[in-house]
Amino acid sequence: MIRVHALSKRFRLYRRPADRLREILLRRPFHTPHQALSDITFQVEPGQSLGIIGQNGAGKSTLLKLLIGVLLPDSGEIHIDGRITGLLELGTGFNPELPGLDNIRINAALLGMSPDEVAQRRDAIIAFAELGDFIDEPVKTYSSGMLMRLGFAIAIHADPACFVVDEALSVGDAYFQQKCMRAIQAFREQGGSVLFVSHDMNAVKTLCDRAILLDGGRILDQGAPKYVVDHYHALLLQKTHDGDTPVSVHRPGEEATQAAPLAATGEVELLALDIRDDRGHSVAHITSEQRITLSIHLRARRDLDDPHYGIGLRNRFGQSVFETNTSCAGVATTPLAAGDTVLIHWELEANLAPGHYAVTVGVANRAHAIGAFDETLLFMHDAAILEVGLNPDAIRYDGFYNMRPGIRIERPEDLRA
Repeated sequence: MIRVHALSKRFRLYRRPADRLREILLRRPFHTPHQALSDITFQVEPGQSLGIIGQNGAGKSTLLKLLIGVLLPDSGEIHIDGRITGLLELGTGFNPELPGLDNIRINAALLGMSPDEVAQRRDAIIAFAELGDFIDEPVKTYSSGMLMRLGFAIAIHADPACFVVDEALSVGDAYFQQKCMRAIQAFREQGGSVLFVSHDMNAVKTLCDRAILLDGGRILDQGAPKYVVDHYHALLLQKTHDGDTPVSVHRPGEEATQAAPLAATGEVELLALDIRDDRGHSVAHITSEQRITLSIHLRARRDLDDPHYGIGLRNRFGQSVFETNTSCAGVATTPLAAGDTVLIHWELEANLAPGHYAVTVGVANRAHAIGAFDETLLFMHDAAILEVGLNPDAIRYDGFYNMRPGIRIERPEDLRA
């Protein structure tokens, strides 16, 4: 278990290295204070995975370094039941002049492993890293992917109570990343806790039980990953918006009984959203493999010279199954005057696996590139829920949707001919 209460950390930023000495000699400040973290409080239970997300500079790396023990907090408390290990920065704790074999002993000791523990797990670490003869070569000859292999292998075999997964994992090849993820999953099943820091929001929604959103060194939001990631995306839309009317971000919350705009300027109003089956009936439930029509009725509250409309479907984890917009689809649109309404019909082949899917609606103005806009006017998740049932006539498959494969088998006699 990890318990963090009222954690804060401030740094002194100096413009020149000499300012540190001037500050000591002249006894007056030559630095600018930077509050990296303020009043951070959260808890991670055994077997739980917590995602930590936020924009660059939000305080994610500082928080992890405090938890690992690389930094000391200015105030607050950190309580960890057991050892915490993981990957923060590639090469941390390694001596570049020594071979990988010697670095196993050194790095493991830094993680708190005794010589007997290192001896017992040495072969398992070497086997997991799969470095071959490079295990006897100096670490300075390693690529970033090889460093990740060795660092991860040591950390996961250090018998931690909590494992930290940072962006360092992303430098590995696809094969080893999958191997690492399987090891992390097995670690969780044995009761270990995981702190997962990533810019891959789909991975956060899939792998984590809960998530926290850091912004400016503070916890801006925490809860189910799907909702916290939506909040994060809304902040990004707010940041990239270039219109005169600012984008307001509204987080409806997990207990909300109805959807509300997550990011909007108030300049476009969603009047209605209707889902119809292939017979033209308004529905909330269909059988897989049906064709559906999503009809979105909107009203402009100001003149829009280049409006564009988008939709998306997401599964119960909040993962995008399909999303596009009129700009990406190459569909021309016409300007809207204030007070005008528009009805957009999206005809879709719903070759989806059985489950519940949430509809996302988006409206933007002035496309300056494919899928990029100057103004974000409306971005609403969970505008409607569509339930897809099993089609008994379709093939059985795993995944999000049926790609309707064609299968051709050549017999041995055909191949010999």
